[in-house]
Amino acid sequence: MARKITVQNNFYYLTLALVVLLVSSSLELVLRVGWLDLVLQLITTTTFIICLMSLRFDSGWYRFLMTLLVLWVIMAVIKNVFGFYQTDIFMLILMFSFFFGTFKSIARQILLTGSIDTNKVVGSLALFLLLGLMWAIAYLFILEFSPNAFTGMEHKAWGENFANAAYFSFVTLTTLGYGDISPVSPVAQVIVYLEAIAGVFYMAIVVASLVGAASQTNQDKNDE
Repeated sequence: MARKITVQNNFYYLTLALVVLLVSSSLELVLRVGWLDLVLQLITTTTFIICLMSLRFDSGWYRFLMTLLVLWVIMAVIKNVFGFYQTDIFMLILMFSFFFGTFKSIARQILLTGSIDTNKVVGSLALFLLLGLMWAIAYLFILEFSPNAFTGMEHKAWGENFANAAYFSFVTLTTLGYGDISPVSPVAQVIVYLEAIAGVFYMAIVVASLVGAASQTNQDKNDE
């Protein structure tokens, strides 16, 4: 990379990687070619690596996330080389665990702690994207066991369905609710309304955290 990832700019790289992952997942819906499932796996792996590089300053979580990345690569190799598509469930579990660990690491660094700067504001956006991604993975996991859990979203390999799940997740997280994809099974309905609650709650927490940190920063400057 042209610039070194530091504690002052790490969330810029991490957020950009998450955005690229989301944008690239939509290519499967546009181009409709099978090999894009493999491309999405490679982009996901790259996203994980950038997340690791951005969070290496948090040594405890770094080791945990590194372990998940190694397991993810092993599962991807088993799936693509040996054709064991049963690994999809394990890959989804690893993805959820990785994004959850990344979320907790970022939250520890920016929410209700220290002074506010542009890097932390961008980090709050990364937290929002990670929330949507975790719920998208939860929906994909539900589809693995209940193919008819949603209307407008059918059961496919997770790479082919990732864009639909992410779209529905962020529509729910922002409480837009267009209705083109809807939960049918009781479990899916519970997960969906919990995401809507989390989206509203997150906005309140982030606004309070950023405003409080900004006020504390201004007060510290005035006291100098």
